Amino acid sequence: MKTVVILSVFLVASAFAQQAAFTRADSLRGGLRPERTSYDVRYYHLDVRVDPADSSVRGSNTVVFTGVSPSRIIQVDLFANMPVGRITLDGGKEALPVTREFGAMFIRLPKPIEPGRTYSLRIEYGGRPQVAIRPPWDGGFTWTRDSSGNPWVAVTCQGTGASLWWPNKDHQEDEPDSMLLSVAVPPGLQNVSNGRLRSTTTLPEGWTKFDWSISYPINNYNVTVNIGKFAHWRETYGAADPLTLDYYVMPQNLEAAKRQFAEVKPMMEIFEKAFGPYPFRRDGFKLIESPHLGMEHQTAVAYGNQYLNGYRGRASSPAGVLFDFIILHESAHEWWGNNVTSTDVADMWIHESFGAYAEAVYVEGRWGKEMAMEYVNGKKPNVRNDRPIIGTHGVQHEGSGDMYDKGQLVLNTLRHVINDDTLWFRILRGLQERFRLSAVTGDQIFAFVDSVSGENHAAFYEHYFKLTGVPKLSVGVTKKGSDVRLQYRWTGTTSAFRMPAVIHFGGKSQRVMATTTWQSLAIPGVEPRDVSVDETHFYVASEVRRSYIDERVK
Repeated sequence: MKTVVILSVFLVASAFAQQAAFTRADSLRGGLRPERTSYDVRYYHLDVRVDPADSSVRGSNTVVFTGVSPSRIIQVDLFANMPVGRITLDGGKEALPVTREFGAMFIRLPKPIEPGRTYSLRIEYGGRPQVAIRPPWDGGFTWTRDSSGNPWVAVTCQGTGASLWWPNKDHQEDEPDSMLLSVAVPPGLQNVSNGRLRSTTTLPEGWTKFDWSISYPINNYNVTVNIGKFAHWRETYGAADPLTLDYYVMPQNLEAAKRQFAEVKPMMEIFEKAFGPYPFRRDGFKLIESPHLGMEHQTAVAYGNQYLNGYRGRASSPAGVLFDFIILHESAHEWWGNNVTSTDVADMWIHESFGAYAEAVYVEGRWGKEMAMEYVNGKKPNVRNDRPIIGTHGVQHEGSGDMYDKGQLVLNTLRHVINDDTLWFRILRGLQERFRLSAVTGDQIFAFVDSVSGENHAAFYEHYFKLTGVPKLSVGVTKKGSDVRLQYRWTGTTSAFRMPAVIHFGGKSQRVMATTTWQSLAIPGVEPRDVSVDETHFYVASEVRRSYIDERVK
């Protein structure tokens, strides 16, 4: 289980207004009640047969857990459309009683859980999991065929929940320390999953079982299957402790993939420099061609960007078509999302904002900071400012999709608020070290940044993560003869907001600490038309009003 420290989270008024819309099903899915907190998952053995012929998944999951607090009933999650069979404890023959409510199964144990004791719960189940209508945005299975007519199967379930296809404690707060994933597939097909391939077994009826061993904690939604007929090759990265890089693609795309995936090594070099060592070295790194756009499945990243640069060949800036967006963004989640994980999906911005910002880090590492700033600012037209980036906790409610592009802009702004690049990258690496293989809250991230930087950025977090809109720096420039005076303050935000701003004038730049109260600055000899506000390094709006006064006016 990942180490978790639960901190209180401030919710804006708009979030409270949304509470009335949440249902019992939302609370069961997103909440932490005694039926969940009474046990700590240590290990899963998911053993399934995946049959493309009838779009079914059947098998069992063995849940090894340690008792935390006494409880006679525990909650394990499995979507209501997936039938459940026998549930047994510690190898016993007697089936445990279970009641189901929405996607939750409430299993009654023979005796209350004993804290510190280890248990083994085996759950048999099987059925036809829901189909993803628009993967990867919709959760479910994709059952399709490759260009040669062979079955090609994948699953995507981030947000929707891993319990759409296998029984587990479906909450990001609790991850197994390790896992064995056994997947049997029809003759002639392969399955590629997370971790290392431990063994391949031919079953009596001709099916093949692939046993994949995962030696690190893993998010439930990252557990994956990729079934098809793949071409495979391997490379290594790094000399001292080589990281295996495995690639699985459709055979007809092999040469295109070898050209496109050449991006992986420079990406690893830049990300390791910026964020620290690749977090899952024992289990290696894989890129697997998928029938959908892509997903950050731990050590088994799904790729479907059609071997094009940008996002399906397009980007909002020239820098964006210099690299493959899906390789970069989804691989960045190995650090942001898979290593450092949000406890609650309300803080999914930890995954997506840092993941998006990693794209700019890569651009800067390859082509310099000026191009990186062009890349970041190219995202501005995509920002909607419709809802806060942080969602509502305890009810499986994510924040706005702005957590991607706005999140990237916000983190770039925070970098320039801190105004010390050496310190900034020490913070990013420090987050990876401090919260390695941990589930964290947004408040923990904020507290760490403040601790390392030695500054309190509470007003910054309040506005950019918990409210909507962009703070505006209102500037007034008045010229009277040679006397030129500049006034400035923040508007469109809370009264407590304070943040540095950079004002350009007369070929110079002045960094000021602006608040919501007017402050003034003498800038003699400067023409008002030459005054502007830095909106390149800071995600802000600005308004500059210029006025001229006759020298004879008293």
